[in-house]
This record gives sequence, C-alpha cells and structure tokens, in this order.
Amino acid sequence: QVQLVESGGGLVQAGGSLRLSCAASGRTFSRIAMGWFRQAPGKEREFVAAISWGGARTYYADSVKGRFTISRDNAKNTVYLQMNSLKPEDSAIYYCAADIHGDGSSPRSSEYDYWGQGTQVTVSS
Repeated sequence: QVQLVESGGGLVQAGGSLRLSCAASGRTFSRIAMGWFRQAPGKEREFVAAISWGGARTYYADSVKGRFTISRDNAKNTVYLQMNSLKPEDSAIYYCAADIHGDGSSPRSSEYDYWGQGTQVTVSS
C-alpha cells in the first residue's frame, strides 16, 4: 500500500506559478516511479509529468513542456510539480500517482497503482 497526499493547489492568475507537493508513505519511496495527472470538468484524466525512481529521467506532456518541472526528494518521500507560466487551460484537479511496477515512462493512467485525493488548481485569465 502507498498513501499519497497532495497539497499546494489554489487560485492563481494567468502567468503565475504554483508548486504542488505529494507526500508518500507506506512503501520504499525511492523505488517507486511517480507521476502527476490532471482532470478538468467534462474531460478525461490526462498525463502531465512523471519521474523515475532516482529522478534521473523525467517525462512531460507536450502541453506543459518548458513550463512545468517534476522533481522528487527521496529523503522526504515527496514529489513536486513546479508549474510556471500558468494558463487558464491548466485549470484542473491535479492528482499524484505511484507506479510501483514501472519506471514512469508510460503516460497511461492505468499503469499507476495508487492515487492521491487530488488538489484543485484554478488559473484565472
């Protein structure tokens, strides 16, 4: 079992920044690939970013490349999503997820085994 708790969401103006955090517990965090997904009202959940066990490899959706950065601190069992140059279309509930079998390279939500409860991000124009 892995428990995931996201934080850091909120309301921000277009062009602003937010940093999301996801605290993990329950398994050896340093052996788990982690990802961020988001879901806007009326839309399917979509991949945002992922990071490998040790943090050497990162993966991004084209829509966020160059604006978002995923990172992790294995000593703190936490993964982060730094979001810069936010746009109204980034508004969604953001979910942290754990992939205990893979390396984080798959963008498919079905590859992830555990999910957090989500944190709302709203970007005003």
